Amino acid sequence: MIVCTTSEIEGRRIIENLGLVRGNTIRSRFIGKDVMAVFRGIAGGEIHEYTKMMGESREQAIDRMVEDARSLGADAVVCVRFQTSMIMSGAAEILCYGTAVRTEAVA
Repeated sequence: MIVCTTSEIEGRRIIENLGLVRGNTIRSRFIGKDVMAVFRGIAGGEIHEYTKMMGESREQAIDRMVEDARSLGADAVVCVRFQTSMIMSGAAEILCYGTAVRTEAVA
């Protein structure tokens, strides 16, 4: 499965647009990580616990979007974007979306 942020794929031609596909996950903070984050926040610098959690969330959202695209028979997803929104205090949604397409190699 090709996943890209562009509307075209070099060396391939889009032959069918299958529509919008998406994947999302909602994650909440863990009290143990919050304690470490507070200390890091005081000292300054990157909060590794949250960086890791958000990275895992993005990967899960991508995986779910790809699964949605495969169910439509797509071999690629173009124009991929991410959106993050706060659901409630301490919980955030990561949404990944794009356009599922079928492609063929350009001769």
